[in-house]
Amino acid sequence: WFQALKLRAGDKHCLITRSKCFLKLGDTENSLKDAEASLQVDETFYEGLYQKAETLYTMGDFEFALVFYHRGRRLRPDLHKFQLGINKAEEAIVNCIGSKKCHFLLQSKKDSQKQQNKAKDQKDKKQMKKKSPKTEQQLLGELYADKTFLEKLLKDEDLMQSSTRQGIKVKDLVLDGISYLNRRRDFWQQQKPIYARVYERKVLRQERKHDKKQKPADIRRYIEKNMEDIELMLARGSAEQSCRKAERLLKKIQMWSEEEVPNKNELIGNLHSLIGNAQLAMGQMEAALRSHKMDLDCARQNALTDAVSRALDNIGHVYARIGKFQQAINTWEEKIPLAQSSLEKAWLFHEIGRCYLELDKAEEAQQYGQKSLKSADEEGDVEWQLHATVLVAQAQVKLRDYRSAILNFERALEKAKLVPSEAAQNGIIAALDSVSKSFIAELEKKPQEGICSHLCT
Repeated sequence: WFQALKLRAGDKHCLITRSKCFLKLGDTENSLKDAEASLQVDETFYEGLYQKAETLYTMGDFEFALVFYHRGRRLRPDLHKFQLGINKAEEAIVNCIGSKKCHFLLQSKKDSQKQQNKAKDQKDKKQMKKKSPKTEQQLLGELYADKTFLEKLLKDEDLMQSSTRQGIKVKDLVLDGISYLNRRRDFWQQQKPIYARVYERKVLRQERKHDKKQKPADIRRYIEKNMEDIELMLARGSAEQSCRKAERLLKKIQMWSEEEVPNKNELIGNLHSLIGNAQLAMGQMEAALRSHKMDLDCARQNALTDAVSRALDNIGHVYARIGKFQQAINTWEEKIPLAQSSLEKAWLFHEIGRCYLELDKAEEAQQYGQKSLKSADEEGDVEWQLHATVLVAQAQVKLRDYRSAILNFERALEKAKLVPSEAAQNGIIAALDSVSKSFIAELEKKPQEGICSHLCT
């Protein structure tokens, strides 16, 4: 791959392949560099987003890994690997930083690493004397309560002398947790020092009348940090908090000029989209629909093709969720020319076909199911071949074409074994049993109809 990159310098596909090799070798630093380099070539390159997320996850930076898994899923909701990444990152975050009860049961890696953590923690304790509780609370946010809880545990000498069933000292676990939070605190202070946060609030209150003008680079970093926070909150189930933060950031961006924020219109549309997703998560369907339509208007006014595609996708999902299947179909059919790959077309055709099935329009459902299957075959994606084949079979059951339905359910069962998915296999077996009974009943009925017709004659 080094030779390939000499021939094709900056090729994003070569960079990602080399990044994967570095990751296999345990060289996370170079793996991350190549993943980020591929995104500099194309920031919407979903393979680059996935590889960056995987590398961050391997490095133990689960929060940022989660952000990039979510970005990838928004670009390619048809790829199941992004959802799997989200699931494992969320689980890792819960295991590492826990709930309000603060289950910081971080597994120690090596004895030498433990000693390093202890030394680091002693250094952190000295540094803590220089930071006021108010400063630390601003930096850690909700995690400040967890750190306070852990520091109180340290004072319980009896508890600190005890060990877990695995033989790990409770004191070591608590110190690991505090050390982790201290590192997060220092990281966030580097990203956005406290004085800068206070300044931002002051700017907002005085409407920037008497304050110095911020540099575009500072504004960009501020926006990126807040966007990541918004995405992370939504990913962790804090939809209401995510929505409020997005609305505040939207108001602030609208105050800035295009000179200060060159991609202002793109960011405004993106924030409308994030607000709509948060509102959807809260069950506020009408509000979510309004937000995604504002995203669509913004995208069309500024000729942002990818944003138009994103907004149409989200609007279709809201319509489908509230049972307005024809509106969902109309919206998604408008998105078809914007689909950039066979895989994207596979899931898009499948969703349209599913809506037609809900409307009892089995012919149309079958047609879109077959289109979805064709696109999935072009991509060679077994999972979407499975979904499309099941859709076709279900449509054929409604059309009373039981023979074809049985054949397609049998094909789907083979695909389910390849995925593999036990739940899908069980569901298909049940469907096969039901349609087989219907087919047998129809076959038994036909001879009787023939006899009755003969007698009447």
